[in-house]
Amino acid sequence: MLAKRIIPCLDIRNGQTVKGINFVDIKEVGDPVELGAKYAADGADELCFLDITATHEGRKTFVELVKRIAAHINIPFTVGGGISELSDAEKLLAAGADKISINSSAVRNPKLIDDLALNFGSQFVVAAIDARGDENEHWTVTVNGGRIPTDKELFSWAKEAEDRGAGEILFTSMNHDGTKNGFANKELSKMADMLKIPIIASGGAGAEEHFVDVFTKGKADAGLAASIFHYNEIPIPVLKKYLKEQGIVVR
Repeated sequence: MLAKRIIPCLDIRNGQTVKGINFVDIKEVGDPVELGAKYAADGADELCFLDITATHEGRKTFVELVKRIAAHINIPFTVGGGISELSDAEKLLAAGADKISINSSAVRNPKLIDDLALNFGSQFVVAAIDARGDENEHWTVTVNGGRIPTDKELFSWAKEAEDRGAGEILFTSMNHDGTKNGFANKELSKMADMLKIPIIASGGAGAEEHFVDVFTKGKADAGLAASIFHYNEIPIPVLKKYLKEQGIVVR
């Protein structure tokens, strides 16, 4: 079994790490470089930095901040938000990012995934999908930080992203985001059975058991969370020790 990864996610707005529930009620929780360095020291496997209002506000992602992160952090990190063309990705790579995450821009222009994979390699491209499920278990892909529903369906879009060259899928369940009631394991498991590429689970982490469930029932390759780490509700060393005790392979 490949080691499962723990990935703290830092949502960035105006250069500060912020956290909300279901993408609203946003509060500032600290400097992203300091927080990222703390998580790296605590044993996080990777970090994810998302400029949460870049697409909505039509801005480009924070190249200067990425340079600062790269200078202070020694684990791989992914950057997302406002990446809509090859030159955006190129700047972020040059600034020190290990991977880029594309979401709304890929939904609007799926060929962007092909172009990025072709130019930089699939391992560099994370297709992030924010989706919301209804009472009939139909999952609609959303854009602009979950604000706008689209005509795309979760599973067919995930498959298309893989076929176009994405190296990983980062799936956030908007139904579970910020609730701390556990991940969307049923949907994650279905996706894992369909796809060959790794899946990062996001949305719903609130307890150590949720990570065991997402790696076993959900078959996810990585678990991503924000507030439980930002507010030190579950310190990363404690979480990793617990996972090991439960027979989950972690680094």
